[in-house]
Amino acid sequence: MTKVLVLGASGQIASWAIKMLDEQGATLTLFARKKSRLGVVPPGATVIEGDTTDRSVLAKAVRGQDVVYANLSGNIDEQARAIVDVMKAEGVQRLVFVTALGIHNEVPGEFGRWNRATIGASTLDTYAAASDVIETSSLAYTVLRPAWLSDADEVDYELTQRDEPFKGTTVSRKSVAALVTEIVTRPEKHQRESLGVNKPGTEGDRPNW
Repeated sequence: MTKVLVLGASGQIASWAIKMLDEQGATLTLFARKKSRLGVVPPGATVIEGDTTDRSVLAKAVRGQDVVYANLSGNIDEQARAIVDVMKAEGVQRLVFVTALGIHNEVPGEFGRWNRATIGASTLDTYAAASDVIETSSLAYTVLRPAWLSDADEVDYELTQRDEPFKGTTVSRKSVAALVTEIVTRPEKHQRESLGVNKPGTEGDRPNW
């Protein structure tokens, strides 16, 4: 069974992914700043409370894993540096890392301008710095750049590459989790790629819910 470390395990996308990965038979380690915030803890999952910038705690969590899936917020650039360094030290190669749309100025037109103004240039720059840390590493990474997120109970998404204009404006959290699960269960897919993720047909100047 695939051993998966979920960083940011209390997040909403992660909650979907944890359920899906458990259904696929993965052996899960759930890493969160506060255990009390975890919504989904499958039987047999290991739970670790800590901060991803605490490299000693992170190393214990990473050790022996097959895949690390990170869905984080805040000082994500510092966290990315810690994750890359610890994974290299522990000999773990496969990483799935969720960032945000617009970090490469890849979102065209009025929606791109609205997205940057709404999220904030400084926040996007922090996410871009995290992505740069990962993409310049030797890891077998996949960076995901989801559109604005909805709670729709659906799996419906399309992908764009790093050098392609972003499509659409929204995507469901469940869709992003399904993509994470597909990559974890088929780790040869999308290696060393940065993928935009959106629901087809949601183009517009503002999020099209």
